[in-house]
Amino acid sequence: MTTLREAIVGSSYVIKKIHGTGPLKRRIMDMGLSKNTEIYVRKVAPLGDPVQIRVRGYELSLRREDAECVEVEEIEK
Repeated sequence: MTTLREAIVGSSYVIKKIHGTGPLKRRIMDMGLSKNTEIYVRKVAPLGDPVQIRVRGYELSLRREDAECVEVEEIEK
């Protein structure tokens, strides 16, 4: 498995697991990221922080530390 931080721009993924505990995990889930949710990686800033994704019909930017907590699996085209 790979993390959202390592995801390739222009690819679609399914969230498999969210690592972390307490407030960190709750904040990520409050942004709409939960298990089995499809996401699309739109772009990554030049220095790798933040990562912009499309999830549940809206655009979301995640910090590198938060993206590292989200384990994803690529959807085959």
